[in-house]
Amino acid sequence: MADVIGETHGPVGEVVPPGREASRTSATAEARATLGAARAARALELDRELARLLGAEADVALLAVGSHGREELTPGGDLDLVLLHRGRPDISALADRVWYPIWDSGQRLDHSVRTPEEGRAVAREDMKAALGLISARHVAGDPALTRELREAVLTDWRADARRRLLELREMSRSRWSRYGELAFLLEPDLKESRGGLRDVHAIQAVAAAWVAPAPTARVREAYDLLLDIRHALHEHTGRGGDRLVLQEQDAVAGALGLLDAHALLRAVAEAARTVTYAADHMWRTVSRFCSPPGRPVRRPLADGVVEQDGEVVLALGAAPAKDPVLVLRAAAAAAQTGLPLAIATVEKLAKEAAPLPVPWPPEARDALVTLLGAGPAAIGVWEALDQAGLIVRLLPDWERVRNRPQRNPVHTFTVDRHLVETAARAAAHTRDVARPDLLLVGALLHDIGKGWPGDHSRTGAVMARDLGQRLGFDAADVRALEAIVRHHLLLPETATRRDLDDPVTIETVAEAIGDPVVLETLAALAVADGQATGPAAWGAWKARLVAELARRVAAVLAGAPPPVAPDPTPEQLALARHGGGAVRVTGSRITMVAPDRSGLLWQAAGVLALHRLAVRGARTVSWAAVAHGPDGDGRPHQGDTAVLEFIAVPEYGSGPDPAALEADLRRVLAGRLDVAARLERRARSYKPRKGVPVPPPRVTLLDDASSTATVMEVRAHDRPGLLWRIGHALGSCGVQVRGARVETLGAEAVDVFYIVDEDGHPLADLALRETIRRSVLDVVR
Repeated sequence: MADVIGETHGPVGEVVPPGREASRTSATAEARATLGAARAARALELDRELARLLGAEADVALLAVGSHGREELTPGGDLDLVLLHRGRPDISALADRVWYPIWDSGQRLDHSVRTPEEGRAVAREDMKAALGLISARHVAGDPALTRELREAVLTDWRADARRRLLELREMSRSRWSRYGELAFLLEPDLKESRGGLRDVHAIQAVAAAWVAPAPTARVREAYDLLLDIRHALHEHTGRGGDRLVLQEQDAVAGALGLLDAHALLRAVAEAARTVTYAADHMWRTVSRFCSPPGRPVRRPLADGVVEQDGEVVLALGAAPAKDPVLVLRAAAAAAQTGLPLAIATVEKLAKEAAPLPVPWPPEARDALVTLLGAGPAAIGVWEALDQAGLIVRLLPDWERVRNRPQRNPVHTFTVDRHLVETAARAAAHTRDVARPDLLLVGALLHDIGKGWPGDHSRTGAVMARDLGQRLGFDAADVRALEAIVRHHLLLPETATRRDLDDPVTIETVAEAIGDPVVLETLAALAVADGQATGPAAWGAWKARLVAELARRVAAVLAGAPPPVAPDPTPEQLALARHGGGAVRVTGSRITMVAPDRSGLLWQAAGVLALHRLAVRGARTVSWAAVAHGPDGDGRPHQGDTAVLEFIAVPEYGSGPDPAALEADLRRVLAGRLDVAARLERRARSYKPRKGVPVPPPRVTLLDDASSTATVMEVRAHDRPGLLWRIGHALGSCGVQVRGARVETLGAEAVDVFYIVDEDGHPLADLALRETIRRSVLDVVR
């Protein structure tokens, strides 16, 4: 990687020369300046037109609130005006003279007519009115009226600050729960999401109450960027609305001089996290202001670190310039006590802290592990260090993943936040592993390669080796860290996409890992990584598979032979004795047992699709010489039996009816149910959402994943009946499905099939293999 150090990488791995990056930055600055100038010119034009409409009238004033009050009205924004008067009897006619031309122009208008006393009374009870009037701007008419109302509203706002600010905080929390966190959404609402424009307005409102400072220059810069993005969005769509949907992102990025949607989301994440950090600090200030006064608290937490009034600060004698470990020691103390780092402390550390020597001394590495081991409490502390630029000074490679979006609905967070979230969740598993330090640091670094081109696991392993040396780990631990990052996906991918009863599966994983300590660390990391990715990436089914794979691999590493396929359970045998097909439903797990036959898997999948069940996982097992039930002469009928285990959830409504499923399964087996026709009718009514980018499907045939079958991996966009269509295509090619694993990650399906030819052997015919690949591609496109 040394040959590209100092260059900038684009979102898909391209190497961007520094000159081109500077040119792009210049284009962005020019585009943003144009948008800002357009808003200022529009505000001036609107003010002149509104003054003309009002005319020279006594005892009236026209105020702009909201976006126009702040001179920030974007093309799709609403005009929000208040007409003030001092008891004018003809005020209705005067209002019509102002409002009707605005309506006729097509501009959306929110308006009210008040006396100063009425405006003050409304602001006392209505939070939206209060926030608008706090920042109201005089446009035309008598400025004394405007001044009178604003001063009265501000006086009331400050006098009743304890009640009103708590009300504003609850409103903000409710808004966050509805709209989510701006920095981590694929289609964020630029105004309402946490970290968006509304949160800066809240900071301004609290500052107007003289409780906390006004937005800093850095927050204003982030706010202006979000405002420019909103402006570009409105210009592109030709309408209002603040949700930055996927299909508009490339166009908005282009209007701002950015490379593409990836660069746009990265800029949004940076701005939103700046706003969120400032707002969180402001709300802590509000909480202290609104709480009853108590005795001052000051207690030592670590060398040079103390708690003071609910925050972590430096002790009087602490010297950051002479103590390189102080940054991490203070952060660890804050996380372990669940307290925030004071902003002044973070700023002092950023300004004065000495750089850590390389390799780090043991106390620095221990402080990092202590910080990460605090679990969820570490996240806010890490964010504070990141906002001050301290993280990239401690770990220079962090800059590559910082605010890097993951344009995939499976992922909840940007890459850097995902790494911290994973480490925080890994803290819950430190009692389960021999080396908790390797688990926590491995979790922090497992996706570090996503900042570079190529396979992020391979690239990340190289970076983990370098970072491990930087952190001061010994040679053996560095090798372990490298293996942990290289193989962090091995257990979950193998568990969900390979047959665990195939000895080749277990032997391959055991050979790749080779070390029991690395294995148990990877097993814990798989849980933390899946949980930190998002709800679609982890569940009980996947957890059981990963745990079982880790158990079997651990046995092999301990010298035991690879396990053989398990015998049927008593419950499965009981189902098999029903004969002809039987179904049992336990929660989301659906077990089907039937005489083994060609196409059974996809026929069963078709039954589930008919019942509007979305398959989230599937596995097939076949065994021989199982009694299906007594024949007419009373003797047991012998033959191969298949057990199909599905994880399936209703597309909507209640769970499935086992009796109805069993009846339809028997009808399919008897050839009395046309699944194809029924599903085709459903497919015609399925309309994928326009504008959502869907990568092309991929079908891969692997020969080294099993000694008894060819493994086919299908990756495609999920849709109703997909598993049935794939199975039908395989059946039409004359191949048998010996086993299958199905996984759905968000909207993406990752299906794996163990397939054999008519003689039960792996596929050797190259022409047949290509026919299969093309047939499956045709049905998943």
